[in-house]
This record gives sequence, C-alpha cells and structure tokens, in this order.
Amino acid sequence: MLKAILSLPKKGWQWLTKMKTALVLLFLLAIAAIPGALLPQRSLNEGNVIKYKEANGKTAEVFDKLGLFDVFSSSWFAAIYVLLFVSLIGCILPRTWDHYKALRTAPPRAPKVLSRMPNFASGTVDRPIDEVRTSLEAEFKGWHSSATTPDNDRAGKWSMVAEKGYAREVANLVFHLALVGILVTVAAGRMAYYEGQAIVVAGTDRSQFCNSAVSNFDSFRHGPLVDGTKLNPYCVNVNNFEAEYLPNGQATSFKSDVEYATGDQVFDDPSEWSKTKLQVNHPLSLNGDNVYLQGHGYAPTFSIKWPNGEKRTETIQFRPDDQVNFLSSGAVRWDPPAGMYPDLLDRRQHQISIQGLFAPSAEFTGAKGALLTSNYPALRDPAVAIDVFRGDTGLDAGKAQNIFSLDPQAMHSGEMQKLDRVNLRQGEEVKLDDGTVITFEGAKQFVNLQIRHDPTVGWVLVSAVVMLLGLVGSLMVKRRRFWVRLEDLGNGQTRVEVAGLARTDSAGWGTEFNRRAERILGLEEEALDEEDADDFE
Repeated sequence: MLKAILSLPKKGWQWLTKMKTALVLLFLLAIAAIPGALLPQRSLNEGNVIKYKEANGKTAEVFDKLGLFDVFSSSWFAAIYVLLFVSLIGCILPRTWDHYKALRTAPPRAPKVLSRMPNFASGTVDRPIDEVRTSLEAEFKGWHSSATTPDNDRAGKWSMVAEKGYAREVANLVFHLALVGILVTVAAGRMAYYEGQAIVVAGTDRSQFCNSAVSNFDSFRHGPLVDGTKLNPYCVNVNNFEAEYLPNGQATSFKSDVEYATGDQVFDDPSEWSKTKLQVNHPLSLNGDNVYLQGHGYAPTFSIKWPNGEKRTETIQFRPDDQVNFLSSGAVRWDPPAGMYPDLLDRRQHQISIQGLFAPSAEFTGAKGALLTSNYPALRDPAVAIDVFRGDTGLDAGKAQNIFSLDPQAMHSGEMQKLDRVNLRQGEEVKLDDGTVITFEGAKQFVNLQIRHDPTVGWVLVSAVVMLLGLVGSLMVKRRRFWVRLEDLGNGQTRVEVAGLARTDSAGWGTEFNRRAERILGLEEEALDEEDADDFE
C-alpha cells in the first residue's frame, strides 16, 4: 500500500508529461477563454459587469462565484495555464534529448530479407562492387548513413543504410518550444504591462494628455511589476476629431489631427511638436507605448450666470448610450461663486446641477414634442433635455461620484430639489427663480485614447512566427529510410537489392523510391540509351 502511494507522484508526472495531456490542457485553455470573450470582464469595464449582474440576477451571481467575470486573473485559469506550461516542458526536454541521441546514432542495419519491406527493387548491374559503393556514397550524400561489412551484416554481405528527414522532428520541437515561448512572453507581458483610458475634448484646453502620472488617466490597469512611477514620458494634443458617416448613420472612418512630443521636447512650444494623423487601427507609437484612437462622443458646453453677474462655462463629456445616433446622457455640477453664501451650509444648499440627455441631431417626439431623440450621429442640430436641481450635490463630500449622473439618493431624500425640466437647442437658455441663467452653448467632440504598454509584444510575434514555421516544417518534411545490399558476382557484375521505408506520411514516397532505385540500378541510364537509339533510327 505504501509503495503504491509513493509511486503516485511518479505516475502523475508521467501522465502530465505526455503529449496527449498537453493537447487536452491546450484544448481546456481554449474553452476556459470563451467566457472571457462572451461575458464582460471587470478588468476591462466594471460598469458593464454591474449592469450584467443587475439584468441577470441569480445566474450572474453564480457566474461571479465561478470567477467568470475575472477569467484571465482567476485561479482556475492560472492553474490550467501553469499545468500546460509544465506539461509542454516535460514533453519537450525528453524528446529533445532522444532526438539528440538519434542524431549521434547510426540508423539500424539492414534486415536479413529486404524483399519483405514495403518497397523493394533488385537487379544486376554491370559494374564492379567498389564502383557501385562509390556511386552509393554520391547518391546518399547529405543523408544520415552508415555502411556494414559482411561480418556484421545479417545476410553476410556488404550493406548500407541511409536515412533522411530528421529536420521533421527538429521542426516539431521548434513548434512546441515556440508555443512555450508564447506562454512565457504572454505571462511576462501580464506582469509588466500597463493600460489606461484617457478622455480628451478635442480643440479645447482639455485636449492634451500627458503620460506622466497615473492620475492623468480616467482608468488605469497594470501588472504586478508596474507601480506607476516609471511611465514613459510624452504628451499628445488632440486638435480635432473628424468622422464620416453613411446616410444611414453608419460610420466609415474616424481620424484626428494630433501633435506629440517625447522626453524634454514636451517643454518646447507646442507649435514645434511633431504632427501626425491618428486613425482607428493605426496607433501612434511613442517610447514603447501605443496610443490608440478607440472611441468618441460629445461634450456639451453649458454656461451659468449667477445673480451677482459672475459667469462660468463648463464643457463636460456625456456618455453615448446610443452607439448609432449618439444620444448621450450626463450631468454637470456648479458651486456658487465665493462670497455669495458665506455660510458653508447655505453655500451647499445653493449648489446648482443639471442632468439629462444630449442629441447631436435633435428630433423631438411624443406629446407636445417633449421627448428628445437623435436621428443622426453627426453634429447637425444639437439639443439637450435637462432637469435642473438646486441643493447639495456632494462636490465637497470627499467621496467619488459618477460623472455621468447625479446621486439618486440625494434627489430622493430632498437634499437636491428639482427646479425645472427643459429642452434647449444651441443658444437657448433657462432662467431660475433666483435669476440664475443656464445657457446651452453647443458641443465639442471628445475622443477616448487608449494607451497600452507591453514590452513583450515583439517577442510574442517572434514566437508566433517561429511556431508557424515549425508547424509548416513538421508537415512538409518527410522522414524516410533506404537500405542497399550488394553482392559481388564476379566478372565486373554486382547484385543490388534496394529496400525503402517511409517513417512518417507515405504520400509521394513511392515515386521517390522508384526514381532513386532506378538510379541505383542504372535503369534510368538504360532508358536514356534506348531513347537515343530511337532518335538515331
């Protein structure tokens, strides 16, 4: 019993290092990655995960307990990944050593009866045996070959064996080593990568993004080796955003004119920065980072004029809820001017905020045309439908808030009181009971920049290319073996026997064997001599 228990680790290791096990684990890894592609992931967008859980109830709770919203960082995915890595290493190392020994070992001697082999040919040639041996050396030049003297030959005659196609196993090993390389580089990339999102409003004082601090990102994800203190320094300024649409509203192209600078160049005059055009799937590469134009939306501009005459203007991005016609939602908050309300409590109670919808191409429907929709994604006839509130918006509460909506609890508790609901086109305004005036000034376009740094991307590409070359080599190279046995008949004649065996796929092997056997037996020369005689006649 004890012996059986002690043998379990050895048996487990033998099972793990089988190629069949590696294939099963690779298949399991592919299946395990499916939920990560179909379900929202916290690492990409936690908001989508929250919405999915709210919409799917108990099912989503079960998915969450199984870690399906954190697939690629889950323990079970990591377990499959590590087991696959160990299994491949355990398979490759013994096979590499066995192949090395095979290269240094002569192929097996010819069997006693060559006529029993799948491919066989024999005949008598009018040449001395020494001359035939010399021709065989030329015939199998570059092959892994060895000769056997009559004393050691199974049939008591001189024989030789030649084998070719060892590159097939080399290509196979290269394929699996490259697969391990992909696993290693991907894992290393997850340790040293960082990725973030930054929203910039094109053509405004908020159009610049500098990769100098984590706080400059709207969202930021990173690997364990990244602490955010050694980011690649550069700045990008987005001058504009241009989109082209079909009549049905389908986008055909997105592009932005940008200026950028790296290192100490960021302190130069922005007019001296380098210029380029940023497009979808055409990132800007800076110091090992890729800056992608990932998305866009609209940032309405509102101005507020307080009773004391002070005026402020805010341009705030709204969230595009409709990805076709860009009907968007958002909120804006204002603190009263300093000095208007010396008492802190009174000041908080007079904060102004708005929440509502923005349409780039407005269309009013419903009763009395009160419902705002958008019928086209381009900025043709901008309008907003907003609710105006007065009260404590939580600007100085010291806690994070959703930039696209007001606190529903504050609205329900009465901390914020609704003053009005209005629809405004560009240039229109609403006047509150205390004389405060809110004007909808129009809208700017914002772009969503994705910044990604992964130092292993190049190595992943190299590993993938090498893996492909190894796969092609393992499929194209065929391993085959020839045996030739010679018997001296005297009078300058030699009895020749040729046998062959395909070690792998036999497709095309018969043709190769016949041609080489004909050359060894001299049948090709006889055929040529007959053709020459026919031509002469």
